Amino acid sequence: MAAGHSVEHGVDPVRWQAEFDELVASIGPRFFRVEPRLRVQRFLAGLLSDMPVKNCWTIAEHAGETGPDGMQRLLANAAWDQDGVRDDLRAYVVDRLADADAVLVVDETGDLKKGNKTVGVQRQYSGTAGRIENCQIAVYLSYVTKRGHAFIDRELYLPRSWMDDDPSCQGRRAVAGVPEDIEFATKPELARMMILAALDAGVLAKWATADEVYGQNPGLRETLSAARIGYVLAVPCSYLVPTTDADTGDGRRVRADALIAGLDASRWGRYSAGDGAKGQRLYDWARVPIAAEDGHQWLLVRRSISTGELAYYHCYSPRPVKLATLVGVAGQRWPIEENFQTSKGQTGLDAHQVRHWISWYRWTVLVMLAHAFLTALAATAPQSPIVNGKPVIPLTLAEIRRLFNAFVIHIRQTVNEVLHWSLWRRHHQATAKQAHYQRQQALQA
Repeated sequence: MAAGHSVEHGVDPVRWQAEFDELVASIGPRFFRVEPRLRVQRFLAGLLSDMPVKNCWTIAEHAGETGPDGMQRLLANAAWDQDGVRDDLRAYVVDRLADADAVLVVDETGDLKKGNKTVGVQRQYSGTAGRIENCQIAVYLSYVTKRGHAFIDRELYLPRSWMDDDPSCQGRRAVAGVPEDIEFATKPELARMMILAALDAGVLAKWATADEVYGQNPGLRETLSAARIGYVLAVPCSYLVPTTDADTGDGRRVRADALIAGLDASRWGRYSAGDGAKGQRLYDWARVPIAAEDGHQWLLVRRSISTGELAYYHCYSPRPVKLATLVGVAGQRWPIEENFQTSKGQTGLDAHQVRHWISWYRWTVLVMLAHAFLTALAATAPQSPIVNGKPVIPLTLAEIRRLFNAFVIHIRQTVNEVLHWSLWRRHHQATAKQAHYQRQQALQA
């Protein structure tokens, strides 16, 4: 494809290759030997590939290696600084998406697992599944602006069942490689740690938002207000609101649903919480000022136009803001859901087959880096609503990944390479089958 023709359509393989090379070079100093420094480039290319399943086996095959050992070693015990790569990821995202009105968005996601050996796994509620499942939960922090949105950090949640002091739990942590200095932390505490780390790194953000799990945590709210960062945090209807005398006559704490009951119709307004796939996300909104020792605080309420269902938010701003501003921040929770969807669907966030602590952190940071790369390309691609006289949507992450494969990666395997990996998989499966049968016979003996 001619370069000029590509750019006209928002597709620029030359620039995309240069961007990828620059990204890989930026994390190079975090790798202490040449071998992992070269292998991580092939690993990232595998995450960006069009393979339907992405794990160390398939990525090694995609890279032309003769087995998965090298990719597994990259995650398990190669010498490199995964926290440093996280810092590089954060700097890359902020550099490409920087905006004065940036929003920090916190949410969690769960990966369903079998067995109890994978680090952090237990039967617990997963919002992803919508029920209690045997799963692993992690908390993620996204940076959201008008230009785009991407993850900048994550922390694995270790349930209390993993943190007991009895010998069996200590042994379980040791097998999973959990560092001895790790202590139990709630999900809001993990979110607070990530936000503080981002602020310490110089990330500029005006707002933060999250769901009810985080909105009810006073420590998180105090951290944000102390940093002069406004927040719009979801809370349940039973949340006790510190009211002003004007609301109740005596300044007591009342339930959120009681505070807005009978709210005059003139207090409601219809606003969009953002663009949806099928139109604007329109709701009716109202707010009530609540008691605040510093800045300005409100109880924000959202009402569904079709069902009348209500949702509540505790809001803070160091300065007066309009209702529409709070609504806009509340709407920024949707982008992190899109991040989960695209990172799982496009770069394999939930496809890992790792059990250990360090391997999980390394897999997730490389997946987030690949996802951020696609986000940066989308944010900087020339956009035209009309191409060849036909209306088109902006380039999506999925479309960019497909085009990046077609024009930049375009790896073609030889017949011998394809057959080699076919035999390798069949041999591994035969070995596993034999081991299962031997284990069964031993149990029956």
